[in-house]
Amino acid sequence: MHSVENNPNRAPSRWPMALAFSFSAIALLAVGALAWRAPFETACVIDALVFLLLMLLVALYRRTVAASLPRQLLKAGALQDAIFNSANFSCIATDAQGVIQIFNVGAERMLGYAASDVVDKLTPAGISDAQEIVARAAALSAELDTVITPGVEALVFKATRGIEDIYELTYIRNDGSRFPAIVSVTALRDAQSKVIGYLLIGTDNTVRKQVEAEQALLDQRLREQQAYTRSLVETNNAELKKARLVAEKANRAKSEFLSSMSHELRTPLNAVLGFAQLMASDVPPPSPPQQRSIEQILKGGWYLLRLINEILDLAMIESGKVTLSQEAMSLLDVLQDCQAMIAPQAEKRGIRMHFPRCGKAFYVHADRTRVKQVMINLLSNAIKYNQGGGAVTVECSRHGDKVRVSVRDSGAGLDAAQVAQLFQPFNRLGQENSTEEGTGIGLVVTKQLVELMGGTIGVDSAVGVGTTFWFELAASSAPELVLGDGDALPQVQEPQESQRTLLYVEDNPANLALVEQLIARRSDLKLLTAIDAHLGIDLARTYQPDVILMDINLPGISGYGALHILHDDPLTSHIPVMALSANAVPRDIEKGLQAGFFRYLTKPIKVVEFMDALDVALHHAAAHGLADDTHVIR
Repeated sequence: MHSVENNPNRAPSRWPMALAFSFSAIALLAVGALAWRAPFETACVIDALVFLLLMLLVALYRRTVAASLPRQLLKAGALQDAIFNSANFSCIATDAQGVIQIFNVGAERMLGYAASDVVDKLTPAGISDAQEIVARAAALSAELDTVITPGVEALVFKATRGIEDIYELTYIRNDGSRFPAIVSVTALRDAQSKVIGYLLIGTDNTVRKQVEAEQALLDQRLREQQAYTRSLVETNNAELKKARLVAEKANRAKSEFLSSMSHELRTPLNAVLGFAQLMASDVPPPSPPQQRSIEQILKGGWYLLRLINEILDLAMIESGKVTLSQEAMSLLDVLQDCQAMIAPQAEKRGIRMHFPRCGKAFYVHADRTRVKQVMINLLSNAIKYNQGGGAVTVECSRHGDKVRVSVRDSGAGLDAAQVAQLFQPFNRLGQENSTEEGTGIGLVVTKQLVELMGGTIGVDSAVGVGTTFWFELAASSAPELVLGDGDALPQVQEPQESQRTLLYVEDNPANLALVEQLIARRSDLKLLTAIDAHLGIDLARTYQPDVILMDINLPGISGYGALHILHDDPLTSHIPVMALSANAVPRDIEKGLQAGFFRYLTKPIKVVEFMDALDVALHHAAAHGLADDTHVIR
């Protein structure tokens, strides 16, 4: 806050100017007095001149004083006049009793009264809504815990006590119409802080109220729309839930029907194929006409069995019941198996088969059994729809983080319209009347299996050149052992006289080789292996191993099916069976333990965990008198 001495805008002191004018007046009076020593006429003339000069001096002094007033005071006066005469807001001043004393132009414009109609005649309560004043008095009485009477007191009570008071009030115009206003009330005080009146400044609040009303209407409409939308969503959700339940029920019914149909068809078909094969191998052999009839029976029977299997596969995929065990697997191992399986069909048709030679190993992250199923489907089609003496070429290549497998034939090829219709169920692309057997389901199953494994499948074809089907799967590396910090592989030990037997049932050669390397470091163990559950069960019954290590996703009978057979057989029920699977989510582990697996190990193999679990299983067998425990040494 600036002091008076330092304020450059303050009025200059009048004392020097007053003294100057005083000395000038005294000098003139002295001249007038001395003039009387002269002759009378001369003295009168001099005194008259002195009087005129004194008048001029007084006028000059007044003008000088007026000119010295600060400009800020003049500006403040102008602002006060502008405020009081503003038509944009009402300015009403009252005396201490609340009677209106000042009623500005804005008040006249807003309320329709002339100042002369209200000054010294009305109070602000007389131009306000009476019900609102009564309600305000009641609210203030409750808020301040004192009795406040309706009227002027209710309007100025807070201001009287120095409390800032701004509130909404409905003013009533001279014509009886009403409008909302925002009113600010201030108490006016004299030099002794005594209240001498009140100032009420009001602004028309009609526009804001209209905006608020429109906003409230919009909000209401929005709430109604949201409620309507929510109702629709809830109704749709209920209908969707109902439809989903119906669909799930229908899907279960379909699956149960297909399962039942599969069983009901397989049973008589087993008899048909079995007796037809017996008749074909009968002694003496059947006559040529009989042999042809038997071949037709066998051909139709095998076709019907293939159709049943493909329909069942498609139904299981669509219902989400296909289980996958995705892990690192060698494509070359699968291709070698497929080459052996498909060779008789290719030789029968004179088709040359070209598979990748042993060289660079390609590993993918996939389910080995399903990859083999995909390859067999593609190879069978490439042979079936090839030309006599044609060729089928299988190639593998790496594309970034994917491995592509291509199956190229030298058949008639497909045009663009046929390519667009591929992968449609039961669509044989015009081959329905040909001599080639087919269901139109194989490619559909193939595509869905590839996509279930996270891969993609496509086709490139040219009429008269041939067709190439390809699929891509995520690239992987060879299965590896996982060692924790500070862990090391067990040292290779000298063979012991008495060794225990571990049977490992696994269809993935890479995993078999990995476990073989581990067990080679255990002098107290020898390893038996089986590539499917059927062979594993036979080996378990024959060799009575101390421990069985079982993969879950096996071709034919799964690991769970094999476990049940082993537990139900008195010859093998005592053998602890450990699961080793790529299905590693907690739900799978819990399911495996509940099914009866002694331990549930996950891939990739953790060496220490694997060896510890193996030792526990061997101790368990020894504790139950099933093996000699003297050689359980790591």
